[in-house]
Amino acid sequence: MNEILRQIETGNEEWQAQLEAFLLSAEPEEIYQTSEHVAAYGFVEEAIRMLEHLAYLFPEEDQLKVDQALWMFEVGKEDSALELLQQVPSHSDTYPQVLLAMADYYQMTGLYEVAEQKLDEATRLVPNEPILQLAKAELKRETGRYLEAARLYEDLWTLRDDLQHVNLALKLAETYSAGAAYEEAIPYFKEALQAGEAPDVMFQYGYALFQSQMYQEAINQLDEVLGADPDYYSAYLLSAQAYAMLEQNEQALERIEQGIAKDSFEKEYYLFAGKIALKLGLQQKAQDYFSQAIALDHEYIDGILHLVQVHMHQEDYEAVIQLAQDVQTDGAILSSLYPYLAESHNQLENYTQAYEFYQLAYTEQKEDVYFLEKYAYFLLEEGKRDEAKTVIQQLLSLDPQATEWSTMLDQL
Repeated sequence: MNEILRQIETGNEEWQAQLEAFLLSAEPEEIYQTSEHVAAYGFVEEAIRMLEHLAYLFPEEDQLKVDQALWMFEVGKEDSALELLQQVPSHSDTYPQVLLAMADYYQMTGLYEVAEQKLDEATRLVPNEPILQLAKAELKRETGRYLEAARLYEDLWTLRDDLQHVNLALKLAETYSAGAAYEEAIPYFKEALQAGEAPDVMFQYGYALFQSQMYQEAINQLDEVLGADPDYYSAYLLSAQAYAMLEQNEQALERIEQGIAKDSFEKEYYLFAGKIALKLGLQQKAQDYFSQAIALDHEYIDGILHLVQVHMHQEDYEAVIQLAQDVQTDGAILSSLYPYLAESHNQLENYTQAYEFYQLAYTEQKEDVYFLEKYAYFLLEEGKRDEAKTVIQQLLSLDPQATEWSTMLDQL
């Protein structure tokens, strides 16, 4: 065995040619140990060959069938693996392993109910087996039953020293986070990070702090993320959002601009930068950032709407119409812009076009009192009394106490 491993480590492939001789001369225990080692080096087919040899010598040894099946799953021989597993009788000591292996396979193929049935059967045979409980927790987590998964992980918490290959703290932290129980996740993130973790876990911890409204703590954690990996782009946006929640808008703008310097192709960075610039009263800078967001994606409706609102605030109605024309050229859905186009054309005394856009907007804006009021006034000014009555009736259905419109309707 040592000679085979030495040749593998040095890249010498002669050991494969000598494999048959090794199988004929070595002791079964040595062959079994060697199969584990060569599989760990990535020579799974050779490991299967060794186990096949042992199975020939010991046809009643069910453990060999289970081990072979597990390696066969690794190399895509699922049918052969399932056939081997089905040969193990239910009274065998290794049958719970068979059920666990089948559950893993069915879970991998998306047959979650079948997988859970196999795990339940195994648990009935071995009620207090941590590996089965862990497998069940993993299955529930994968199928979105986060609370159930967390309870199972919690039950394993006292056994974490016996499950040293499993980072239970991290699993609990990620499971609680996935179920939006961010405050419950925080202590487990702290526990997981004590051993040192990758920036991904550090970022998840920062996100949990943010979602728990612990904004300063989130900023501190995200600073650690960026200290470990300055190219962890998502941390710039989340950190900037945390600053914004604390009304520290100058720091928020500075941080998101750092993110833009790192990744100039992320439209959400420009959108957020524009929003913060507006809060700071930097109208032109906000307009520039929204324009840059749209330049990256001509159909980016959030960026388009924010830029339109800037133009409307500046009473630059021609710019609103031009922007809509530019978007239309790129095939974007314009329905969200109809109210702004109607108002813009009305302000520019393009009444025919204004009427067309008011009609188009009405379908989707029937619950918007502010829009309906503008539309009603427009129709009244244009002498379209019957249509105005319909809009006013809709207004009153939303706000029956609006006496002004009730009086107007009576007059009409």
